[in-house]
Amino acid sequence: MDQPQSSSPRDVVIIGSGPAGLTSAIYTTREDIDTLMFERGVVGGLAAVTDKIDNYPGFPDGVAGLKLADDLRKQAERFGATIELGEVSAIADEGELKRLTTTSGDILAKSVLIATGSDYKKVGIPGEEEYYARGVHYCATCDGAFYRDKKLAVIGGGNSAVQETIFLTRYASHIDLLVRSSIKASDVLQKELQEFVDAGKVTIHLLTTPKEIVGEDNVVKKVVTTSNNEAKDFEVDGVFVFIGLMPNTQFLKDTPIKLDEIGFILTDKNLSTTMKGVFAAGDVRSGATMQIASAAGEGATAALMLREYLEGHLPPSV
Repeated sequence: MDQPQSSSPRDVVIIGSGPAGLTSAIYTTREDIDTLMFERGVVGGLAAVTDKIDNYPGFPDGVAGLKLADDLRKQAERFGATIELGEVSAIADEGELKRLTTTSGDILAKSVLIATGSDYKKVGIPGEEEYYARGVHYCATCDGAFYRDKKLAVIGGGNSAVQETIFLTRYASHIDLLVRSSIKASDVLQKELQEFVDAGKVTIHLLTTPKEIVGEDNVVKKVVTTSNNEAKDFEVDGVFVFIGLMPNTQFLKDTPIKLDEIGFILTDKNLSTTMKGVFAAGDVRSGATMQIASAAGEGATAALMLREYLEGHLPPSV
């Protein structure tokens, strides 16, 4: 991959290479707009570590997340996008140009698209950080195979928790699904989950609050919970957490770019942020639907807005 040149401003720098960022890059590079992408983690974002995507248009039998992400990457690179594996830690407004502080040095850009998406939300209980990647995980497709014929606990009750629980039944001998209140997953997923409950592969525990993850000799041994004010321990070999997402916007905290109360980026109807020349799209944007199809759509819209901005006639903001 090409090394970015700090001396020559890029037309567009896209931060993040999930479906929003990659789709935007496909559009900008097809129009010969010089485009550089930065990705600090996995190209494809959370889509790349999703086992199967069933609701992306054009795939009647579903598509593996890794394949969809890889195909988007190949398409963007075919049109000329450059993907740099590295991290952007700050954005400064220098008038017509934006200065990005990156792991490859400072980069100047005429325009910027922030498409950093979201990351897995943490429970925030003792033992969670201590046993991260040593019994505590946030990606079933990444780490599920380590638990063949083992007992697992899954924390969460939404679509992702149920979907990943179903996936983990491929490996685990038994799964305890720990739900703070009630299951909020779609009816389709709940119906599918019930098949595994009936088969004895999954046990659902409602109104159950995890309090601590306990281990011994660097190995997870149990999850301590409370249910109806009574303590209950679950002896497990691993814990998977799926309780939602938080935006990847930590690097924007000291910038003029406004965030909502949770940390998602505020934009106008043109996907412009409060820093001129900087746009946002996908799951990192306040009001996003957290769906891959809509993230890709926003990426395409953002590309058109970037072009309008670079040409000097962006439609007026709200």
